[in-house]
Amino acid sequence: MPVIIEEVSGKKGIREFVTFPFRLYKDNPYWVPPLIFDEVSTLDSKKNPAFEFCEAKLWMAYKNGEPVGRVAGIINHKANEVWNSKSARFGWLDFTDDEEVSAALFKTVEDWARSKGMHSIHGPLGFTDMDKEGMLVEGFNELGTIATYYNHPYYSVHTEKAGYTKDADWVEYEFKNTGIIPEKFKRIGQLALERYNLRIANFSRKKDLLKYAPQIFEVLNEAYKDLYGFVALTPKQIDYYIKMYFSFVKVDFISLILDKEDKVAAFGITMPSMSKALQKAKGKLFPFGFIHMLKAMYKNDTVDFYLTAVRPDLQGKGVNALLFLDLIPKYTAFGITKAESNVELENNQMVQRQWELFEKRQHKRRRAYVKNL
Repeated sequence: MPVIIEEVSGKKGIREFVTFPFRLYKDNPYWVPPLIFDEVSTLDSKKNPAFEFCEAKLWMAYKNGEPVGRVAGIINHKANEVWNSKSARFGWLDFTDDEEVSAALFKTVEDWARSKGMHSIHGPLGFTDMDKEGMLVEGFNELGTIATYYNHPYYSVHTEKAGYTKDADWVEYEFKNTGIIPEKFKRIGQLALERYNLRIANFSRKKDLLKYAPQIFEVLNEAYKDLYGFVALTPKQIDYYIKMYFSFVKVDFISLILDKEDKVAAFGITMPSMSKALQKAKGKLFPFGFIHMLKAMYKNDTVDFYLTAVRPDLQGKGVNALLFLDLIPKYTAFGITKAESNVELENNQMVQRQWELFEKRQHKRRRAYVKNL
């Protein structure tokens, strides 16, 4: 039977698109399901402010009347302007191990990109850096995280057969928490505190942290501006992410460094791992999924790094050490024995150097592919 590609529309179609991986990865011990409402919101042009400068199409693939694949095509016009390119993105790519299916999906998204005047297409990427990105190419027997895609090993084989080549790689590390702060971090962290009139903020309530949330994203915009494919978040996007994600944060796992003017100098947003909780919740908060999430918040041995950044004027001056001076004792108090770095570009030497003092293993790698059209 031929592969049938259908454009997705309406709430029912989007829900089928979002839940397709639940069938593909059923009983897979490494796949971490997303929160369904979060995925639906991201793909809803009425809710996601990225649609103010992005356009997108969603497609499902069917064979013998059964869903066998999906893909999203995205054009981020703001990114194309910033990076002086005419490039489309593909994302939300999943398919069965059938080359007819993957070829049909790639052809569909490529034809759409050409029709829009694009000269290339790359991915997997989302609308912004806040979305999941990169195809897993190493670490298929490692538990995924809420912040990353998991995919079968055959994905990269199909993608390369479709004519795609490596554009960028991200690596991920697992660290052991021994409870011991490296002496070098103690020394340079203390120097940074004194030299630049900094202080480590302490919060007991979420609302005390929230007043700094806009500044956190402003620092992120400044610190990430030269990273692969990054586009500064707009005020509406910042407000969107604050409302969506800061309701879930646990203040004990967040580090905030402030300067003498009470401005954010650096931050580290980390959280107890939600991976096993989400597997139990099966992508739903209700009726019982939130219970698994709450348990994971307070009883966990693993922490996930989500976002960390140092203000550009303070980079390379030991300020990042302050984040670990603050966080390591907190992790130890909560029984955290290991941490997941999540994605970082393989050529980001500044980030790589800070891990040299920790016991670690590089256990995952994911890739952005590109193809000229």
